[in-house]
Amino acid sequence: MLAQNNKTAFINGKVYTVNENQPLAQAVVVQDSKIIFVGSDDDAKKIIDKNTDVVDLNGKLMLPGFNDNHVHFLTGGFYLLGIDLRPANSTSEFKQILKDYAKRYPGKWITGGYWDHEKWEVKDLPSKEMIDEVVSDQPVFVERLDGHMGVANSYALKLAGITKETENPDGGLIVKDPKTGEPTGVLKDNAMEILTKHIPDATEEENYDALLAALNEAKRLGVTSIQDMSYLDALTVYERAKNEGILTCRIFSRWAIADYKYLVKKNIKAGYGDNLIRMGSLKGFADGSLGSSTAWFFEKYVQDTTTSGLAMDIITDGSMEKWCMDADKNGLQICVHAIGDKANSYMLDLYAKIIKENPKWDRRFRIEHAQHVRFDDIKRFAELGVIASVQPYHCIDDGVWAEKRIGPERLKYTYPFKSFLDAGVKLCFGTDWYVAPLNPLLGIYAAVTRRTLDGKNPDGWIPEQKITVEDAIKCYTLNSAYASFEEKIKGSIETGKLADLVVLSDDILSIDPVKIKDTEVIMTIFDGKIIYKK
Repeated sequence: MLAQNNKTAFINGKVYTVNENQPLAQAVVVQDSKIIFVGSDDDAKKIIDKNTDVVDLNGKLMLPGFNDNHVHFLTGGFYLLGIDLRPANSTSEFKQILKDYAKRYPGKWITGGYWDHEKWEVKDLPSKEMIDEVVSDQPVFVERLDGHMGVANSYALKLAGITKETENPDGGLIVKDPKTGEPTGVLKDNAMEILTKHIPDATEEENYDALLAALNEAKRLGVTSIQDMSYLDALTVYERAKNEGILTCRIFSRWAIADYKYLVKKNIKAGYGDNLIRMGSLKGFADGSLGSSTAWFFEKYVQDTTTSGLAMDIITDGSMEKWCMDADKNGLQICVHAIGDKANSYMLDLYAKIIKENPKWDRRFRIEHAQHVRFDDIKRFAELGVIASVQPYHCIDDGVWAEKRIGPERLKYTYPFKSFLDAGVKLCFGTDWYVAPLNPLLGIYAAVTRRTLDGKNPDGWIPEQKITVEDAIKCYTLNSAYASFEEKIKGSIETGKLADLVVLSDDILSIDPVKIKDTEVIMTIFDGKIIYKK
């Protein structure tokens, strides 16, 4: 750690500032938590004195600290500490990981996991019988990596009272055997809540341990700011870490839209808080996910012509419109998950109505994911000033199997990053961690190359939507800061801004973009202090 109340000079580097007025520099000098100089080595030496710590960057690339626009931070911490089903490349590996974990933790609920059946030798969804075969005497509910469906064993289904007679909730689906009518164990979207309400809540100490794990992962990957899907229990441990002086990541906290009245009662508005923890933003769901075939489209799925996806219950019962209208009147930012083209179109219609009927303010509406957007609606993003909050790693994952879900025509406007930028839409990047790896460099790699994880698209999947490295960096820094009302204090390397910086092993601006995925963070600076060094 560097001494506090001391100047630190980072010299002999290639500094890409994301400041269009001064894009490149050699040196950065920080004092306490702020940047006080950006420029040449020669000019930096003029303000270096005997009390200045000098760090030689040896020509390495320095960028602003990464700002992840959409994470589930505590869940990511629990993922690091718990069962990991992502590596399962077959049904047998899926079962073996469950079996081994159950032996280590007998009697407890087994949750999380985040499996991906698209990696298995058989692409069918898992079933309760698969789990019963290896874990039958303790409850199991493990989710798919997108978080929009999970599979339970018979033990857990019995605890939750889910039988062949249980009806689907609005916005959810209990998958049942077409011959017997018995539940298969797979629950989609709102149907998961029937079961998850029976899972014991984590204690504060368990939440705190998860936070520490998540913070360590963030500092290792150069993530100095996150925009988190939070709740009151999470905020409790964030405040605890802040008070103990160990919060090494700035948190912009977004709450469930159903809880907006709590924030209104506390007179909290968008951007409320300080430079470590801010609030005043709300998250809602318009639909499900493509992987679960619950993303809401205008047309039927190609793979399953019985469905065009699911509109969430808060849309069908009118709550979404009522809550958004009222929350916006009270100065709260609205951010809504929308993946299918119909979900995106619906939200743009609703945002247009709010803009027309509510008083004007700097509201910065967001659509989270914005994965499948008709080209005419991309123009509406720009016209309405709606931020497209996207997660590019999903693109190279979904690209392996998306065509069989929705066919080739709808692929043309899938993850339309370049079309968003060309239309003047404010585009910001994140990961959706735990759903995808927290590593921002993998997101930049995905946006720039669009090379799918199966290696079958070496020139890029829908290559016309590839963007430049410079644009990708801006989406992960300054644009993400804009999305949380903080572009004036962070997101670029400028005098007076917060000293959150990252140094990379390779110059991603000049190397073959394919090599970006192998680049590592070698130093993370937060609040003017080095918090990670490889």
